[in-house]
Amino acid sequence: MADMSTESTPSQPFYAGSRLERVLRSGRFAVTAELNPPDSADPQEVYDAALVLSEVCDAINATDASGANCHMSSVAICALLTRAGYEPVYQISCRDRNRIAIQGDVLGAAAMGVRNVLCLTGDDVTAGDQPQAKRVFDFDSMQCLRTLTIMRDKGMFLSGRKLTVPPLLFIGAAENPFVPPFDWRPYRLAKKIEAGASFIQTQYCFDVPRMRQFMQRVRDLGLHDKVYILAGVGPLRNEKVAEFMRTKVPGIYIPDEVVERMRQTPKEKKIAEGKRICVEIIEQMREIEGVAGIHIMAYRQEELVAEIVEESGLLPRPGRLGAPDPRQFGSPRQFERIPSAAELSAS
Repeated sequence: MADMSTESTPSQPFYAGSRLERVLRSGRFAVTAELNPPDSADPQEVYDAALVLSEVCDAINATDASGANCHMSSVAICALLTRAGYEPVYQISCRDRNRIAIQGDVLGAAAMGVRNVLCLTGDDVTAGDQPQAKRVFDFDSMQCLRTLTIMRDKGMFLSGRKLTVPPLLFIGAAENPFVPPFDWRPYRLAKKIEAGASFIQTQYCFDVPRMRQFMQRVRDLGLHDKVYILAGVGPLRNEKVAEFMRTKVPGIYIPDEVVERMRQTPKEKKIAEGKRICVEIIEQMREIEGVAGIHIMAYRQEELVAEIVEESGLLPRPGRLGAPDPRQFGSPRQFERIPSAAELSAS
């Protein structure tokens, strides 16, 4: 089980010195959670949700139109979170932006104090409630990772034009060990690491044996020494929600036995049982070598996140961490040249 109290000296320079990066570098078992974006223009709704999460999480993900459904934008949520002193993870979905918008948004987010960025390809518009929307997909997540890494490490746009001040970024990506082809998943992870990913947040994990198999292959390839992997977890409200998630939400696998367990639970105890399943999965994740933390996705159930973290034995979270020595900043990754647009599109 990961040591939550002993600091360790990072073997390479800090990329951004964010709280999330420092927690992971120290060897502590990290906790992140998604803030469900409001369908509202009221910032108080963001602050109310963030207040619940901030006490038990090391960083808060600002989701970007997940499921191809429109909500308050992720960059706006990050602006509100940084204004209030919270630690955001800025999610970027390539579905909705071309390379010009992505690079500009990243500079703007960095100027607001955002240090953690998660690159996603994004669900197709047909998964959402506005299927008539036009797809962008100028980039996929791999190309987005490479572009942000170039901006950070080479201090220039993808065009080759120099930045006066490069963004300090701790760059992450998503991975899904639970959909076939299973043997290919660790190799896709390796490509994301090569493209610049330093941390990974996985899709919901309800199939622990499959996660163990994935992590075994990750260790065989030595990838667990190159990236921090946070396992995605979350509570189920009831068996109807479980059925909806596994049949309507792309990329989510929930075993029959989990659904049946929820079905057999009395109605008044279903929420507690869903939470219990989540806690049990977290306890098992902590025992898997190479899993560096958890990422909690509790849609419209932020109030349960604190209970899940506490019941999983993950409190107290690390206190305010001192800033790293400025001399540690700077990336070991360097590119000999900027890949062309054609090369990025073919990668």
